[in-house]
Amino acid sequence: MSAEASVSYAALILADAGVDITADNLLTVTKAAGADVDNVWADIFAKALEGKDLKEILAAFSTAGPAAGAAPAAGAAAAGGDAAAAEEKEEEAAEESDDDMGFGLFD
Repeated sequence: MSAEASVSYAALILADAGVDITADNLLTVTKAAGADVDNVWADIFAKALEGKDLKEILAAFSTAGPAAGAAPAAGAAAAGGDAAAAEEKEEEAAEESDDDMGFGLFD
């Protein structure tokens, strides 16, 4: 696992436990997990998350994601199966045209 991923998971663990996300705490968690992480990564993550609530950040991210993704899905459902059926016919026609050339993959 990369150092960035290790520190990210450590930050999530600390946030879930309600412990301050500091460079020392990040290094403690990563060392306990057996990951070798440079102090630089712990410092960067600690400074980036300083004064921020990681749980709030994740909650805002998770609530914004589905709402934004719901509109395109609804539009695709409204379009119905006509577009999918037309696309399937085009793919079938493309596959058949390859056979008409007189040679195959193993010829």
